[in-house]
Amino acid sequence: MRIEVSIAKTTALPNGALEALNNELSRRIAEQFPAIDSQVSVRYATGNQLSVFGALKEDKDRISEILQETWECIKPRELLSFNI
Repeated sequence: MRIEVSIAKTTALPNGALEALNNELSRRIAEQFPAIDSQVSVRYATGNQLSVFGALKEDKDRISEILQETWECIKPRELLSFNI
């Protein structure tokens, strides 16, 4: 299963935030789908988008939920550690 997360370039994130999101999302997906080999990619793009390849509709919905939970968990922590 391949998961691609695109975040709008206009979203201001501190250095390391994309890597932190990628690592945490990968960990959570591996916990939720241990029998499935998954590849997660997080990058900047023109807009926000989630693409999931090689999964059932129910799995895609669950991955969307996991992404939302992960974003809410990672974003505040990364922003708090960012010094302006």
